[in-house]
Amino acid sequence: MIMRHIAPFARPCIATAISLVLGLLVTAFAGENPLSVFKIFAVSNFGSLYDVGMTLSYSTPLILTGLSVAIAFKAGLFNIGAEGQLTMGALAAATVGILFPNMSHLFALLCAGAASAIAGGLWGSLVGYLKVKRNAHEVIVTIMLNFIAAGIASYVVIYVLRDPNTQNPQTLPVAPNFMLHPYAFFQDAPVTFALALSIFTAVALWVLLYRTPTGYEIRAVGENIHACSSAGVNTTRIQIFSMFLAGACAGLVGVGEVLGRAGCFKLDFSPGYGFTGIAVAFLARGNPLAIIFSALLFGALQKGAGDLEIYTQHVTSDFASILQALIILIVVADGLWEKVFRPYKHMSTPV
Repeated sequence: MIMRHIAPFARPCIATAISLVLGLLVTAFAGENPLSVFKIFAVSNFGSLYDVGMTLSYSTPLILTGLSVAIAFKAGLFNIGAEGQLTMGALAAATVGILFPNMSHLFALLCAGAASAIAGGLWGSLVGYLKVKRNAHEVIVTIMLNFIAAGIASYVVIYVLRDPNTQNPQTLPVAPNFMLHPYAFFQDAPVTFALALSIFTAVALWVLLYRTPTGYEIRAVGENIHACSSAGVNTTRIQIFSMFLAGACAGLVGVGEVLGRAGCFKLDFSPGYGFTGIAVAFLARGNPLAIIFSALLFGALQKGAGDLEIYTQHVTSDFASILQALIILIVVADGLWEKVFRPYKHMSTPV
């Protein structure tokens, strides 16, 4: 079968190329020159070192939320709660930065990073616990916990740690020694150590999943939980641990967003990173290393979409959402591709 001879990493590339062509054709119907739209995207993302830095900045949280969705999916769980988990992680990072201002720079970053990962991880493990102990469906639980996390964050920002010097709903600023400094190479674009942290996290998860016994158990549970249970695998521990890792990955978004950008926790700071992470993970087919490149693509779409409203008359930033939808639709249509090429299987099979 032709599709079986195509490397798995090539399928998302094909889906991306097809969706880009279809998306540019849509701009033609809207009255724009597709080549001009493509040029705007290219210049917006790669026109200068600052533009490249902004693309990397947009991609950093998407790497982490994509990993959050992927690690849960490997264990047979569908994590739609990355938005709530990153909220709790960011709030924890800001709280540590406000309450303990006298730490040394290195120790401050370690404590804030650990707090964000642990807070997000505990919020995610709550989903795993309810799943294995009460048989609560993780999709429903994660959606509900997203709202609960938003409510907790609102209470803390408004009644506990609110900054009295601004009308914006945000906490007091974190201490200066908690802040990450942007790399000068990218001309003041907000590219910080958070990018390296997200890439390191992706590599570490790949090693865990494909080079350790625990990773093998996670993948095995995701394939067939009943067979693993019969074989003596502690499926309860695996699913709770997987959701803890998923929440920890999402929680680390707070490192870049609070310590590398805003310097405080702002309500509704996320433009939907947790939900975009689902698309990032699907495009990468759950491979942690491929998620790095998938997140870069979606980050580039977000960065380029902003310039479309400035330099075109009929295309808005919603064009990025159209491209994202097309990419996902084509990726999940992989089974349809198999059916299309199935009649040719016997033609190429030796007698």
